[in-house]
Amino acid sequence: MARQVRTADAADHPWGTLMPKAPSRPEVTGAVRRAVRVTVAATAGFYPAQHLLDQPVVAVYALFSAIAFGALSPLPGSGRTRARTVLRAVPAAVALVVLGTVLAVATWAAVAGMLAVAFVLTFGAACAPRFAAVVPGLQLCYILACFPPYAPGTVPERLAGLAVGVAALALCEALLLPAPPQPSYADRLAESLDLAARAARRLTGAPGADREAAARLRAEGRELRFSRQPGGSRPTGAGRRDRALAQAGSATRRLLDQLAALTELPPGPVDVAAQSLLRGTAATCADTAGLLRGRRPAAGPEVIVEMTDRFLVERARLGRCPEGALHALLRRRSTVLSVAVSAVTVRTAASLASGGRRAVPGLPHEQFWYAALPARRLWLVRIAGNLTRNSVVFQNAVRTMLGLALARLVAGSFELTHGFWVLLAVLTLGRTTAGATWSAVRSAALGTLLGAVAAGVLVIGAGNATAVYAVLLVPTMLLAFSVGPVGGPAWAQGLFTLVVSMAFAQLAPVTWRLAEARLVDVLTGSAIGLLCGLLAWPSGARAEIRRGVAALLRTAGPLVRATADAVTGAGGRRGEVAAGMLWLTLHRLQIAEAAYAQYRAEPVSHPGDDDGDGPDWLAALNYGSRVLIGAYWLPQERGGGPRGFPPGVREWAHETAGRIAAAGERAADHPEPRGEPRLTPPPLPWSEAREGPATALSQLVDMEVWLHALARDLETAGAGAGGGAGGSTGVDTGRLEGGRPQDGGPDDAQPDDGKPA
Repeated sequence: MARQVRTADAADHPWGTLMPKAPSRPEVTGAVRRAVRVTVAATAGFYPAQHLLDQPVVAVYALFSAIAFGALSPLPGSGRTRARTVLRAVPAAVALVVLGTVLAVATWAAVAGMLAVAFVLTFGAACAPRFAAVVPGLQLCYILACFPPYAPGTVPERLAGLAVGVAALALCEALLLPAPPQPSYADRLAESLDLAARAARRLTGAPGADREAAARLRAEGRELRFSRQPGGSRPTGAGRRDRALAQAGSATRRLLDQLAALTELPPGPVDVAAQSLLRGTAATCADTAGLLRGRRPAAGPEVIVEMTDRFLVERARLGRCPEGALHALLRRRSTVLSVAVSAVTVRTAASLASGGRRAVPGLPHEQFWYAALPARRLWLVRIAGNLTRNSVVFQNAVRTMLGLALARLVAGSFELTHGFWVLLAVLTLGRTTAGATWSAVRSAALGTLLGAVAAGVLVIGAGNATAVYAVLLVPTMLLAFSVGPVGGPAWAQGLFTLVVSMAFAQLAPVTWRLAEARLVDVLTGSAIGLLCGLLAWPSGARAEIRRGVAALLRTAGPLVRATADAVTGAGGRRGEVAAGMLWLTLHRLQIAEAAYAQYRAEPVSHPGDDDGDGPDWLAALNYGSRVLIGAYWLPQERGGGPRGFPPGVREWAHETAGRIAAAGERAADHPEPRGEPRLTPPPLPWSEAREGPATALSQLVDMEVWLHALARDLETAGAGAGGGAGGSTGVDTGRLEGGRPQDGGPDDAQPDDGKPA
């Protein structure tokens, strides 16, 4: 039996999900509370304007502005936050109403305005996620104003209705059954870091393996995924704070996973250096949690950086250790080091999110490239990075722009009655794939047909008895806005058909043909939306995730080779060898992450992906992230010793890195390979490595576990053996990253930009 899935994209469409499952009690409660607020706000302006003041224009705009920003727009946050969001949208709404009124002079002018408005708003919503909540409402403001009659003299009445509707909605959001406050992402990070601090302190006591504690750590990491957070709390903006919080979240997930891997290891001999670094990591995590909660930190990120540097020096002095246990000891120390490195990243990113202006000296500049850039530059980077044909953000903006503009052209050319319903259908039923759009359109058409029949019967029975429509409007609105968001497109469109029929029946005498016009308009808009879905990137993000991952794998291969050569001394210093490769790989990773984020948000199943038969895109993204982390940290001089590696070790590093890079390039050429041979890198030639300088032995072990982790990521990504998007199945708890690939990181990635100019 096919699974019913409620996706992020469906959640962003308040008219309902494509394949709705049985709604939970909180979903039903939230929908009812929202329906009450929207109904009270809409009718508070509509009834007095129409029945007391005889101002139908004011009544229409008061009604639809409350519906636009209350029901059509998925406002996030608490009641007060929602109210502020609505009020901040007023200047843009006023401008769009005036612009639409002026451009209603001719169909071609209205269509040209629709092209510009739809693209700017849709593209801007992706680049500024907090702005996205009010975009549907803003689009409706222009749509409603750009239709005939051309009446520039009614601008005062239109703006008065807009003001009444928005003010009433803001008051209702703040005072009437307000939505409860939501924890911020910084608060969630602080809770996770408290858990990490407790786990690190526990590890200093050298306890035995604890798989239950490891499971708790990994579960906490999964809860930090953006898909698990309320829409308004996801740090996906282009500014410094959001970028830093997103980076802190990713590093915290990695930190928890590494601590889980360390927790699963059997106890070993007492390692004073590792215990000291773990205590410092615990203190850093606790201090960072306080910083994210707004308290003044006890210490800066420089402290954990200095402790990490001391650990690097101390672990180079191997001391007395049985030869057979030395390799295992170094692998465990490598995992402890990876924990500290993640703590450094978290602490630095949290400092930047809390108002810091620079990264810590000595950390890779590429990790915190945004730290010193002004906000204007960061926004330009985000916009420029998405103004490309291969950007899913750009594709969605173009698809929406074409659909709404074509709908306006058809409605104006054929003089459809209430033609703005055509555009409203395109706006609410559009999806990112042709298949998903067809499913939504099919359900909506059925619902609209039934709603039109019911409305026609009502109009025939009630005639022009305005009082009947006035009495029925409120309960119908309550029902429509309660059931629609959880019932799906059929319920939403059918009930909304009744709402608009009862509203317009109070504005002017109507016949059953009003319901007919509603049905024709919705079917016309549905056909236009489906046509645009078929012609404009019908496969959604699937093609882009293939292209993005392939480009990432091809770009990361040379960086793997360069990193291995830099560690063994064959390629010179990191900055001379891989600086350009780092930027290019980072850019490709961000593009692939953005495509994957959209891919997972599409309200359509992708056959094979969830059954382990398709490519594991998340493992491929983890591979790119792991390549960058190794390139940042591995080539640095460790312990200040010489790099006199024996020829056999240099040959092993070069050959192993080459095999992994070649495997990645093969996977890029064949995104869904079958029957690929198992990628098993050769182990570090320990006997020859022991002949080299002791100060470099730990660095070689770091590179060994890094290369083996890359091989596992590629194997999982290529053969689809990882069980879908959850990461690889094999666990090597001694690898540099520690434990499994981070679970769920890139699928929540923000649509990002790439290399800063």
